[in-house]
Amino acid sequence: MKTPIPRYALGAALAAALLAGAANAGPSQPRWQIRYKIELLSDFGGSATSAASINDVGWIAGQSNRTDDAASRAVLWRAGKPIKELGTLGGTNSAVLWPAKNVLGIVSGIAQTNEDDPNDEIWSCGYFFPGDDAAGNRCLGFRWQNGKMTALDPFPGGTHSFATGTNNLGQTVGWAENDVRDPGCVSPQVLQFRAALWPAGKSQPRELPPLSGDQVSSATAINDRGQVIGISGACSNAVGGLSAKRNVLWENGEPENIGDFGGIAWNTPMMINQRGDVVGFANISADVGTKFRPRAFFWTRSTGIKRLDLLPAHDAAQTGRGQALSINEWRQIVGQSCNSAGGDCRAVIWRDGVPSDLNALASSLGTAVLTSANDIDDLGRIAGTASDGGKTLAYKATPYLSASP
Repeated sequence: MKTPIPRYALGAALAAALLAGAANAGPSQPRWQIRYKIELLSDFGGSATSAASINDVGWIAGQSNRTDDAASRAVLWRAGKPIKELGTLGGTNSAVLWPAKNVLGIVSGIAQTNEDDPNDEIWSCGYFFPGDDAAGNRCLGFRWQNGKMTALDPFPGGTHSFATGTNNLGQTVGWAENDVRDPGCVSPQVLQFRAALWPAGKSQPRELPPLSGDQVSSATAINDRGQVIGISGACSNAVGGLSAKRNVLWENGEPENIGDFGGIAWNTPMMINQRGDVVGFANISADVGTKFRPRAFFWTRSTGIKRLDLLPAHDAAQTGRGQALSINEWRQIVGQSCNSAGGDCRAVIWRDGVPSDLNALASSLGTAVLTSANDIDDLGRIAGTASDGGKTLAYKATPYLSASP
């Protein structure tokens, strides 16, 4: 009897063949280069749409503004199907902001409810939503599966939660408020928050503590080994900055500082693969204080934290800004490279630590500029954001082999 091969496993084998073909052309054979076919994804007519996640089945998730830009909704793109709105928890806005690296059909993100926030905080959600209704209501992390959105609770006494990634065991991570009124919070933030792990099928979180001496923590990703990455720091305003004093890896619930470049803020791991490799961004030095001056990094247990080079045009004086946003099992890393002022941003893929501008490898791009590569699956497909005529677009980039000229 034949044993069926899962689609994603077959795809991974094809990806390996693609990489081998590009690398192993002999002297009498044509040289091959990996290039990308770009597909701009459909939207709801607003000025901003982004793709944050692509899994090995080809599902892409993100958010799209409505026509008047007064609201944004979490969305899902599946091959051959129209854009699908995932809904809200009764409020105005929702979004998928991190890769949800599973093939279970689970999408995780954030959504507003119709309940007023008793503390009138902006919370982490409010910085990612448009319009007058960006804050003021309770915002919760969610899991979406089979057409149903399920709320993920905060810790007892807290108002808000925030969900990032979900693994193939159905475990979801993020962060959530508790009942502590933390003096380290910057108004309008009032309540302390801690990294949260919601077990499969459960809405009550388990706490992942901060490093010793810190007050808050947040989790950004989880792999199938249960390794979780995130940040540890001070309450601040509940989004980056001093709440991201240190990069953290949790194993068996215990936090470990995985290092930085000396900066005191904006140190943020973004993705972990099944090997335990970590990518993210960290402020370039302590000299920049709490300003956002990130450099992309790659961390492994054997090498520690290493800085990733940016595109040469951005990095002549080592002052460019960069973020590594995702990594696959082939250690292909994607993210963003910008100039020293944070402008002229380009989507980047790093192979063996060498950055390439995705725009230079793209076909059928038209007038759009690929500004960020937000996720990459094990087939090498990329999801991200582009800019065209003042509008932010979502795209999918599919690799193929092309003979070099």
